[in-house]
Amino acid sequence: MGWLALFKRLAWAAPTLFGVLVVVFVLLRLAPGDPIAMMVGPGATPEDIHALRALYGFDRSVPAQFVIFLGQATAGHFGNSITLKQDVVELVRAHLPLTLELSALALAMAVVLGGAVALCAISWRGRAVERMLDVVTGFVTAIPDFLWGLVGILFLGVLWPVLPVFGLMDAALSFEPTHGFVLAESLLRGRLDVFASALYHLFWPALSLSLPLAAMFARVLKASLVEVLAQDYILIARVKGFSAWQVLWREALRNALAPALTLAGVQFTFLIGGTVLIEKLFGLPGLGNMAIDAVINRDLPLIQGVVLTFAFLFIAVNLAVDMINVRLNPKLR
Repeated sequence: MGWLALFKRLAWAAPTLFGVLVVVFVLLRLAPGDPIAMMVGPGATPEDIHALRALYGFDRSVPAQFVIFLGQATAGHFGNSITLKQDVVELVRAHLPLTLELSALALAMAVVLGGAVALCAISWRGRAVERMLDVVTGFVTAIPDFLWGLVGILFLGVLWPVLPVFGLMDAALSFEPTHGFVLAESLLRGRLDVFASALYHLFWPALSLSLPLAAMFARVLKASLVEVLAQDYILIARVKGFSAWQVLWREALRNALAPALTLAGVQFTFLIGGTVLIEKLFGLPGLGNMAIDAVINRDLPLIQGVVLTFAFLFIAVNLAVDMINVRLNPKLR
């Protein structure tokens, strides 16, 4: 991807973010209820309510509020959370790393599981194993990630308690990550006990997120492998005496990965969005859990900051996927 194409994609990102900002701002103010009324107690005086409305800018007209918010957002400042009384940027910065780690772990699981299923289906192509795997992937795709989470909580946390289903690590452990990345920082600091505990707690939430994507990844990779295996150079490799596994690993898989990896990269943004319900189910202190609390409490500054963060991540990941896809596929250059 040339510099001009990259500049064009970045130029389109600005109006996209602006559109998201406008839609979120308008919809939140059209929603019923008064966030200021939720902040004050039953004994609050009209003066107290008026002071709070002036503090958060709700005493001004909606266009004036939007101009103020636009200026603050452009400067990277979304104001203070109404319920948590903290800067929104700092709250997002504190909770986003766990969401990114959970999403990255789910993506890795999806690629490994989906790749294994696709390779097994191709290896036993035309047999009962392939048909069974096709049925399984179709079934897994139809079930949303949060339902897998509920099933895990019921069977693996209640009926057969073999996995933790709440929290990030054992209560007996004490660990304060500098940048919020618990898995990465505990590993780098040599705290293998913290790393193992956090990975143990994140296993089923990440697996719940990864299962639908793993099924889609398997189906796309299998279809791509079928197409690649029909090419002439595959026949030449077989004539040279390569075994079936050598043809599959050395010749076919490398050329068939591009469509599946593109799907995985694009779906990574949906994994980040899917953490909203998963984090709430498993009590994980990530951005998604905080987003639900912000919606329940009608914390407008926090909701706007979280939604714009998700929008920025979506655009950034899609741009990165396009660049990687171009590097992997010379035909697109």
